[in-house]
Amino acid sequence: MEKEFLTLIQKEFPVTKRPFARLAEILGAGEDEVLDLYTRLKEDRIIRQTSAIFDTKSLGYRSSLVAFKADDIEKAAEVVNRHPGVSHNYERDNPYNLWFTIAVAPDSRLGLEKSVELLAKQSGVREYIILPTKKMFKISVQLDIKGDRAKKEERKRVKREPMELEPIHFEMIKGLQKDISAVKEPFAHIVDSLGIDYETLAAEVERMKRAGVMRRFASILYHRKAGFTANAMVVWKVPQERAEEIGETLAAYSAVSHCYLRPVYPNWPYPLFSMVHGKSKEEVEKIVSEMAEEIGVNDYSYLYSTREFKKVRINYFSSDFEEWEKCYN
Repeated sequence: MEKEFLTLIQKEFPVTKRPFARLAEILGAGEDEVLDLYTRLKEDRIIRQTSAIFDTKSLGYRSSLVAFKADDIEKAAEVVNRHPGVSHNYERDNPYNLWFTIAVAPDSRLGLEKSVELLAKQSGVREYIILPTKKMFKISVQLDIKGDRAKKEERKRVKREPMELEPIHFEMIKGLQKDISAVKEPFAHIVDSLGIDYETLAAEVERMKRAGVMRRFASILYHRKAGFTANAMVVWKVPQERAEEIGETLAAYSAVSHCYLRPVYPNWPYPLFSMVHGKSKEEVEKIVSEMAEEIGVNDYSYLYSTREFKKVRINYFSSDFEEWEKCYN
C-alpha cells in the first residue's frame, strides 16, 4: 500500500474535512491505518511536505533561476539562503557551482536584478547569470515510484479560467501554503479562522487551480530517501527554431520533473533545461541518452547536484521580503 499511497498524494492530496478517510477509501484501508502510514513516512523523512503549490507568477512575484560562480561556496550559500524568496539552492558540478531560484514580491522596491546583484556583492561573486523562464513546458515534481521512468506521458493542455483574487483568497493562500499536521482534520484551523465551511474551502481551491494560481495541493518527497538518489539538471544546446518542439518532447518523459526554455548568453549557450530523476546515475544517463537520440541533439551537459543548501516553499505575502529589503535603505 505504501507505493500506491505515495503515488496518490504526490498527484493530489484531498482538501476536505477528513482527507485521510478519503485516501483510505481509495486504498481500501482504514483511516487510522492511513494516518499512521503518513505519520511514519513523515518521521522517516520520505514525505517532505504536504501543502499547496502555488504559481509564483500568478501571485504577482517575479522569479528566476540564477547561477553563481562562487569561490567561497559556503559563504555564498549562507548569504543567498537568507533571502526569503530563495526556495531552492544547490551546489552543482559546473564552473557555475551555485544554482538557486529566487522570487521577489509584487511590491519589491529593489526588483529581481538588483536583489541578485546585492546577493552577488555580499557573496564576493563577480560572475553570475540570470536565467528567467521564457517558456515553461513542465513543472511537476511527482516521482514515479512504481513505473518506468523512461516512459512517455500524454500531456493535456488546460484552458485557464480568469480569476481576481479577493482578500479571503490571500488568507487562504497563507494557510494552505503551510505543511499540514498529521491529524484527522488538518484544515480545521483554516475554515475556523476564516469562518467558512469545508465546501467553500474546497470550491475556492478548485477555482484557484482552474485559474492557474494553484498548481495542486499535494505531497513532495525527499528524493533520495524515496530511492531517487540521482538527479541531474540537463541543459541542451538546441537550434532556436526547434527549441519549443524539443521542449515539448522532453517534458513528456515521466523522469523529467521540470522543463524550461531560458535565455542564452555568450558564456551560456544552453536554452533548454530539463530536470531528470533516477534511481542511479546510470539510470539517469540512460534516460538522457534515449532522449538525446529521440530529439537528435548530442550537445548537452549534466549539472549534477552535489549539495543541497536549501529547499523550502516560499512563504508568500509574508513580511520577510520587506524586512530583507529594509537592510538596503
